[in-house]
Amino acid sequence: SRPTQATSIDDLTVEVAAARDGHVGRAATNDVEPDALRRCAAAAVLAAETAARAAGPGVYPGFPEPGAVRTHEGHDPETARLDPQRGGEALLAAFDVAAETGTQASGLWTAGEVETAIATASGPVLVDRVTDAFMKVVAFGPGARSGYAARTAVGLRAIDSRAVAARAAAKASAASSEPVELEPGEYAVVMESHAVHELLWVLGRAAFNGLAHVEGRGALAGRLGARVVSAAINLSDSPQYASTLPRAFDPEGVSKAPLPLIQDGVAHRVVHDVRSAAIAGTSSTAHARAAGGGEPGPLPANLVMAGGGAADEEELCGPVERGIYVTRLWYTNILRPEDSLFTAVTRDGTFLIEDGHVTRPVADMRVTDSALEVLSRVQALGARSVLTSDGELYGRRFASGSVCPPLRAGAVRFTGSAASG
Repeated sequence: SRPTQATSIDDLTVEVAAARDGHVGRAATNDVEPDALRRCAAAAVLAAETAARAAGPGVYPGFPEPGAVRTHEGHDPETARLDPQRGGEALLAAFDVAAETGTQASGLWTAGEVETAIATASGPVLVDRVTDAFMKVVAFGPGARSGYAARTAVGLRAIDSRAVAARAAAKASAASSEPVELEPGEYAVVMESHAVHELLWVLGRAAFNGLAHVEGRGALAGRLGARVVSAAINLSDSPQYASTLPRAFDPEGVSKAPLPLIQDGVAHRVVHDVRSAAIAGTSSTAHARAAGGGEPGPLPANLVMAGGGAADEEELCGPVERGIYVTRLWYTNILRPEDSLFTAVTRDGTFLIEDGHVTRPVADMRVTDSALEVLSRVQALGARSVLTSDGELYGRRFASGSVCPPLRAGAVRFTGSAASG
């Protein structure tokens, strides 16, 4: 176990958006000289005018007036210093655990600060500053079996690097025996928060996307006001929730506020940006991906699922005679958005549950099921919801995650081994 790559990124980007005849053009630059900014603005105007000439009048009603900004606790001054020594200390802690447990550790440690400012021709300048920190450890034990653990937070001090590494190493060590090969079929499942996060990722795109919903492509089309999952499920988009990665406003300058999505299993809302809201005849809920709307449409960025009564994963396993313990899901892809049907493979800690106890490792398997259907089969939830993220940040840094508990579902459909697909 050793460090392999260290990267420091300092990025300043200016993006200009222009609206013309219901269309929005955007252009971006890293050059803040006046001439470069004028060229960037001209490119945005040209893009909007070209779209309007080609397609005729569009649906975008114009940029909203910026509203009052709600404060949040999403900025940590210590993390904002981005001291590389803190990263080194985190890695050393992970390597110490690996040496003590006879495992090999790989993974990622990252921290960042992002400042966002939005200005319009007529409104005030909005400013938001946030920090984030993330650590994941994949430990490899005898036989190359792996275990995973991760932690996401606003500030560095909330991440216990040694505890993260120890949890990953314990799973890798427990998986050292020959894994059981299970037949495809439906099994009772206990999912850690990392796996539940993937279910919420699917729902964010397939069910809560307001553009897909208004166009009839979403999994909640025609189902708002109806029970769609277990009555135990309460899910909201809560950008100021204490344990999430908060934001004050979206890229269109609309102030963020809590939004109930599913209450007691009943679907209540989807999320909108200005464009999808105009089509739906409603107001933006501050979920734009970019000024003027971006692909694949508005998405929730701060999903929070309320916990239940089970103390932990061990208690969730208690009633299971024979089932599967899933640490996380990987390579999640949506197959049919209208059904919230997805496929993914288990990874880095898949075990057999027998008579209420985790007993033996299981060869990783492919899940193919509906996210809404899985949540409709939920029997119990863990009491503690934790901030979970995959931590993979590509392009401009925008850290996000969901706050969710572990759960037990009565049945999840497994369609084969991960190796065979």
